[in-house]
Amino acid sequence: MATRPEVPGAYLARLRAVLSRLPECTEEAAWVGVRWRVAGRTVAHVFGGEDQQFRLTFRAEPDEVMAFQHLGDPYFRLGWSADAVGMIIDDETDWTEVGELLTDSYCLRAPKRLADQVPRPRP
Repeated sequence: MATRPEVPGAYLARLRAVLSRLPECTEEAAWVGVRWRVAGRTVAHVFGGEDQQFRLTFRAEPDEVMAFQHLGDPYFRLGWSADAVGMIIDDETDWTEVGELLTDSYCLRAPKRLADQVPRPRP
């Protein structure tokens, strides 16, 4: 059985830089990798796969999920929820875009009182 690699510290640092500034967003160890949650709801989850690639999952508006699905690599749709999407992250990842995606994910998952405190990166 293939082993799952640990998420590189540089990737975690970039994710923490975005997610730690969001109100009441907490980091915790997940069943594999690391996840961030607000009010008991997962905002983002990063982990290494058995194929040695690193995946970041998050939430998006349903119409954006369809767009991500059609864009293809590095994006993919998760089959277990209409608003769940993911992407492969690597050294070529656009971390500014990741920051926007994670901010949107947070606003979709957080209670309104918290989401209203965060400026959304795009309409």
